[in-house]
Amino acid sequence: MSAMASATDQGGQHWLTFRIATQLYAAPLIDVSEVIRDGDITPVPGAADDLLGVRHLRGRIVPVLDGRQRLGLPALPPSDPALVRIVMLAQAGQRVGVRVDAVGELLCSDGIDIAPPPPGRASRRDDPVSGVLSWQGGFVALLDVRRLCRLGGEDDHA
Repeated sequence: MSAMASATDQGGQHWLTFRIATQLYAAPLIDVSEVIRDGDITPVPGAADDLLGVRHLRGRIVPVLDGRQRLGLPALPPSDPALVRIVMLAQAGQRVGVRVDAVGELLCSDGIDIAPPPPGRASRRDDPVSGVLSWQGGFVALLDVRRLCRLGGEDDHA
């Protein structure tokens, strides 16, 4: 039920869409600090499987997650490496990058019904998908940045 409550609370906000594999995802625009090109990432020995490493960004060291692994998708190369980006997310003063296959467009969920995540996803305790909305003949999976980046008590990769 809490997933439904949080999905309902997200109505009317702006989202940045991005593609990972064949699926569209979106993060609340308020949590996106910037989008950067994929670049030098330093691996961290012994880190979680979905942590690509860390990246220096204007004097800060920022962890970068592999969006595919974090969301449980197959580890395949992107269809167009030139479109790969790192979406920098910020929440509660912490920054985490997520590598995505391509950045999409901005959308506003105002007036669009947000449904709870598909039933099978609820089995993952740390599932970052908070809801879905119909969009252009398909759907966009809406992400909870705190859960996606494991912020607030579940940060086991830092």
